[in-house]
Amino acid sequence: MGSINRTEAWFVKIACTVFVRYNSFDRFLFYFKKHLTPNLVSEIVHYRFNNFPSLGFKVVEFSREKLQMNHSYWTYSMLLRSLCESNCHGSAKLVYDWMRFDGQVPDNWLLGFLVSSYALIGRFDVSKELLADLQCSNIGVNAVVYNNLFNVLIKQSKVRDAVDMFWELIQLKYRPVTYTINILMRGLCRAGEIDEAFKLLSDLRRFGCSPDVITYNTIIHGLCRVSEVDRARSLLNEVCVKGEVVPDVVGYTTVISGYCKMSKMEEASLVFDEMIRSGTTPNTYTFNVLIDGFVKLGDIGSSLALYQKMFFHGCYPDVVTFTSLINGYFVIGQVKYAMEMWDEMNSRKIAASLYTFSVLVNGFCKNSRLHEARDVLRKLKQSDVVPQPFVYNPVIDGYCKSGNVDEANKILAEMEEKRCKPDKVTYTILIIGHCSKGRMAEAIAIFDKMLAVCCTPDEITINNLRLCLLKAGMPAEAARVKEALCQDNTLSTSLKKKSFHESTNADIPIAVY
Repeated sequence: MGSINRTEAWFVKIACTVFVRYNSFDRFLFYFKKHLTPNLVSEIVHYRFNNFPSLGFKVVEFSREKLQMNHSYWTYSMLLRSLCESNCHGSAKLVYDWMRFDGQVPDNWLLGFLVSSYALIGRFDVSKELLADLQCSNIGVNAVVYNNLFNVLIKQSKVRDAVDMFWELIQLKYRPVTYTINILMRGLCRAGEIDEAFKLLSDLRRFGCSPDVITYNTIIHGLCRVSEVDRARSLLNEVCVKGEVVPDVVGYTTVISGYCKMSKMEEASLVFDEMIRSGTTPNTYTFNVLIDGFVKLGDIGSSLALYQKMFFHGCYPDVVTFTSLINGYFVIGQVKYAMEMWDEMNSRKIAASLYTFSVLVNGFCKNSRLHEARDVLRKLKQSDVVPQPFVYNPVIDGYCKSGNVDEANKILAEMEEKRCKPDKVTYTILIIGHCSKGRMAEAIAIFDKMLAVCCTPDEITINNLRLCLLKAGMPAEAARVKEALCQDNTLSTSLKKKSFHESTNADIPIAVY
């Protein structure tokens, strides 16, 4: 687009004022016919109304209908982007139709944006229409356009739509690339449709593609997701035997992780040994998976042996490594060694994560060392870690059970100071703790606060509170608590019905344009 002179700039200001202030422009028709040009429309649309695409749309619509004006690719392209980004997809479809009527053909960059944009709002039908328009015109569509569309559909759990479209494209002599197949396989594996993923794998060469390491890793991961780890291991061995693709650390670690989740540590260790013999170097994540697997079985000795082996393979422990080992020592009651591991972690200047704090708190509480758990919370308060209620709850519970509800109240205040919202467990612990001490006024206050933040108490909590209130000679409060439960049950039923109707209505297509 060329630059404009001062006279044209003055006209643009006047035109913008007219389009902003008036709904009908007939009185200005002669004036616009004399001065408005496609170049000035582009100036108005892109530079003056870029943040107000509905006004830009109004300018282009007027110039086409009243002045029979055609516009440049630049004008249409910028307006289409602005309209879609502002969720004005109905207007964008009209602009696209004008663009095609004027003989303008979108490039793959613009086409990809439009196709993905309509798919994101659930208008896959429009996405297909845009693609069909160019396919019928024998205009080549870049693979990236299809890849982006398939990615969007899979993220929306519409893998079946993506696969169906893929086969439709194959019928139209579309030649996919391996990357496209990998996207579809990932979607199928996430949906648990492993056999369909294997079908794509068997058809790869028919499409003129060859599987790569990502192809196999995707299916291996999918098999492990549905606990078919033996089958994943067989596929991994098959890849090794064929020699077409060299398995990488991701494939081996995925199988190892699958066995660890099933507590089959002997099989996991065998796969690890096979990995080493194949010349594939493990990474820190590989070791972390194995260490955590042995920790969960209470085998701290094997976990420590792996920890030492990490350095031999050039891997360095991270926060996950140390958190698992600290937890392992706590599980078998060796608090001293857990703290030595904590000290080593700090000496390596590895920052604790939220789960490290949680492991420390739980470990101290389970080993009846409440004061040390309290110290951990103080360290958490001084850190940059964003806390969650599950870290605080064991300590609050410990103080309530020991009868020190005042300290429990202080911890609650610290939670709120760190902008950590108490959850149902937090409130329940505090209510029961205060009831056990006969501090019914505070128990009621906590219960009311719980309701105020829309945190639904369970029946056990309410029944305990009602029983304590009745024993304390507070029948009116007990009745109010019961009434709150009835109201909450009525509200929950209402919300469930509303949710059902909303989900039913959501299946009804709504016209956008």
